Amino acid sequence: MGTLDYTVLLIYLAGIVGVGVFYGTRNRSAADMFAAGGQSPWWASGLSAFMTMFSANTFVVWGGIAYRLGFVAVAINLMYGIAALLVGYFVAGRWKRLGVRTPAQYIQLRFGKGALQFYTWFMMVYRMVGTAGALYALGKILVALMPLAEGNPLRDAATGNLSLPIAILIFGGIVVAYTMIGGLWAVLMTDVLQFIVLNLAVLFVVPLALHKAGGLGAFVQGAPEGFFAVTGGEYTWYFLAGWCAIHFFMIGAEWAFVQRFLCVPSARDARRSTYLFGILYLVSPLLWLLPPMIYRVLEPGADHEQAYILACSSVLPAGMLGLMIAAMFSATASMVSSQLNVFSGVLTNDIYQPLGAAKTERQLVRAGRGFTVLLGAVLIAIALAIPRMGGAERVVVTISELMVVGLLAPTLWGILNRNVRAPAVWVTALVTFSAGVLVRFGLTSGGFLAGALPGLTEWMETHARMMKTLTGVALPVVILLIIQAFSRRPSLGAMRIEALEAEEDILEASGRVQASRLPALIVAWSLMACGVLMLALIPFNTSDRGLLALFGAGLLAIGGGIGMNTEHRTSNS
Repeated sequence: MGTLDYTVLLIYLAGIVGVGVFYGTRNRSAADMFAAGGQSPWWASGLSAFMTMFSANTFVVWGGIAYRLGFVAVAINLMYGIAALLVGYFVAGRWKRLGVRTPAQYIQLRFGKGALQFYTWFMMVYRMVGTAGALYALGKILVALMPLAEGNPLRDAATGNLSLPIAILIFGGIVVAYTMIGGLWAVLMTDVLQFIVLNLAVLFVVPLALHKAGGLGAFVQGAPEGFFAVTGGEYTWYFLAGWCAIHFFMIGAEWAFVQRFLCVPSARDARRSTYLFGILYLVSPLLWLLPPMIYRVLEPGADHEQAYILACSSVLPAGMLGLMIAAMFSATASMVSSQLNVFSGVLTNDIYQPLGAAKTERQLVRAGRGFTVLLGAVLIAIALAIPRMGGAERVVVTISELMVVGLLAPTLWGILNRNVRAPAVWVTALVTFSAGVLVRFGLTSGGFLAGALPGLTEWMETHARMMKTLTGVALPVVILLIIQAFSRRPSLGAMRIEALEAEEDILEASGRVQASRLPALIVAWSLMACGVLMLALIPFNTSDRGLLALFGAGLLAIGGGIGMNTEHRTSNS
């Protein structure tokens, strides 16, 4: 990275902190802090959900698979799109119609305080550790690209680059700061800005990489055999089906995504935002996974985990590598800020508020900011400790595979069926977890049942992928179907939710809550700022000036058009 790249990165970081500070002045209640006052435009919610799926691991893991196996990585990511469209059709609008402020409030009303405590602490631990892993991965990527001069206090003497702990502290601190100050509005709008930067960077890389490879035809001809097949290696059709099913439950019930359904004015807006999320994941994976696929043709022997950033650094002009690093930061920042906001909201509204005397809105906002800082400090501490934790990330992945559907399926079932009661949460989670442990640790070579059941162990190892999907996805659904068959009457929790639904229907019918038009103006100004940046980079580059000029002019035109249209609509309303 050169001075120009650092300048671009610093401008971007200052911009997202500025957005957080701006929206911090608008947070006057807990509803503003954790639900954007129900005024988020549907497109902002959809783009934010789209970005929440990203992290630094997107570039390392999916970029690595794209480099090794080609289109298989695209096919895996298309499953997110299918799952999101299904959630939009069946679930998203139902969440908004419930009338709850947070997903945790729904859990308490529907299944009781015991279930709330179980969900809150278990999900918080595994999501925080997983998010810390993404922050650590981001630091690993970025420090490799940031050499510093000798004597710089931020320099790691062993590598000559930015120190990894310092990188984690700086980038983690920036995300904590704007999330703490601006609340969900800051999360939503920085996600939208991050979406713009990410796609701008990728759109710039793809034509340059294709040109370096000799054009589209040369890329296709030079690709390995089977590089454009839908499945490959361990990623079979069976895996893709299971991946889609898992993410239907994740997108439909994980709290960070549910928050996006609740922050819009109406159930229709919740559905539209999720459809946008789904459509983007049906069309964009090919675009942002092309760079490592092209790089496979250019450099067949490269490290697959570094393929993405190597592809970008090999073609980007001066200043644009800083924008690409900003995009990678954006991906992880979106994930981190979403988790911080959702869990600080739970701690504020569902743990802190019921304690003692009634709390004012100012006290709740102050508590929410305090919890955000506290969780952020824990998150950064975990990220710093990951090198010494050895298998911590592997443990989190295993627990997630064991428990995600077992935990989240009862939540969706409770929305769609009035008869399911609180015991369904405990039974589904316990049986799913026990079966998963048996399949993963009992009936494997060296497992605790391998000696007693050698024939069954051999069969289970041969069909390991199928059995993991069956126990992790199909089993919890079967358990809930059985529980539903024996549940004859509506639960008290369902009746409590129905009372809130009636209030929400009245509020939505009144039309008193309208989507804010301010986000559109912020997007317009951001696009124009990116356009000015592209044009400003032209004098510093001897090549690719035409592409910079084309992108700059296009961004100015699009941003100006959005701004003029928004101003016109505002003046006529």
